[in-house]
Amino acid sequence: MSEFRLSTTVISQEGDRLYTFEYAALVTETSTIVIEQYVQVGLIEPIGSMLRSREIARIAQIQRLRQDLGVNLVGAVMVLDMAQEIAQLRARLKALQS
Repeated sequence: MSEFRLSTTVISQEGDRLYTFEYAALVTETSTIVIEQYVQVGLIEPIGSMLRSREIARIAQIQRLRQDLGVNLVGAVMVLDMAQEIAQLRARLKALQS
């Protein structure tokens, strides 16, 4: 069995922990090729060749929607974008009610 070594965690200028595509592929049970495709079509936004944890979470959510619910890639992205918009609207509504 070959040993899988993860790069040292990098901290961005903004203070975010950044992770390699290899780490993201490992924790999302996908491949670096899929992650690179997601980057190419704009589904996730890397910082250089590294990813924030929120991008890794987005990959996992896309994968879950596709595998568990059979949603195609475009549909999965639409679901995630709408969920994010709903969360933002709820936060704005809560702020206005305060």
